Amino acid sequence: MAILIMVSCKTEKKKDAIDNRAHHTSEANIASKEMRKADTLIAETIKAHGGGLYETAFYGFTFRDKYFTFENNGGSYTYTMSLIEHGDKLRYTLKNGKFTHTKNGAVTELSAKDVAKYTEDVNSVVYFATLPYKLNDNAVNKSYGGNTTIKGQNYDVIAVDFDQKGGGIDYEDKFMYWINSETKTLDYLAYSYETNVGGVRFRSAYNPRTIDGIRFQDYINYEVAKGTPLKDISALYEKGELKELSRIDTEDIVNLKK
Repeated sequence: MAILIMVSCKTEKKKDAIDNRAHHTSEANIASKEMRKADTLIAETIKAHGGGLYETAFYGFTFRDKYFTFENNGGSYTYTMSLIEHGDKLRYTLKNGKFTHTKNGAVTELSAKDVAKYTEDVNSVVYFATLPYKLNDNAVNKSYGGNTTIKGQNYDVIAVDFDQKGGGIDYEDKFMYWINSETKTLDYLAYSYETNVGGVRFRSAYNPRTIDGIRFQDYINYEVAKGTPLKDISALYEKGELKELSRIDTEDIVNLKK
């Protein structure tokens, strides 16, 4: 009898191990399928906004009285922000992750705190102005979040977070993107951030225009109650429960390659 019980126990343990492996394999397959779907959707969205033209794009634009440029050359890039302050011409340059600052044409050293601040200022403005281009960076982790309807239009939802390595100063930020199922354009986005006291924002795209093959669009920026799950925000937006906070307007866009 003892032998039979031992054999039965071993059989049950083996069956449990097989079931666990099958369960984990099934979960892995679902996750892999969702990741492939997210990758496909992001590729389609990038194509709808400009596709391969981003790889060698060189544009200038004005944002809140500051002048920005972004120049891409395959795997390398140069972003700049220029302004005049107290009569001095200031220029902040981010080239392949290396930051430099000039004042009236002369290189000037800044504190580590200021370097971090201005690096983020330059990078974030260009990031939003060129969405969805950077969503294929190596540090970006994408997952498919299902589909929903906003104002009668169907949308596919993509959730994004970032690896610490290569994810920038704000790598802990979480994003969600609503991609128009018909046009593949990025019409809405939301994000939660941890800097300062943290918060949540939702943006609705408007004023889309295509300049020499690349789509640019402005955003209405909405305030959202801190702690609100990103997936719940589109419903709040449809109900009119979000308060407009600001406008993200990219102005005087010029193709500098011409």
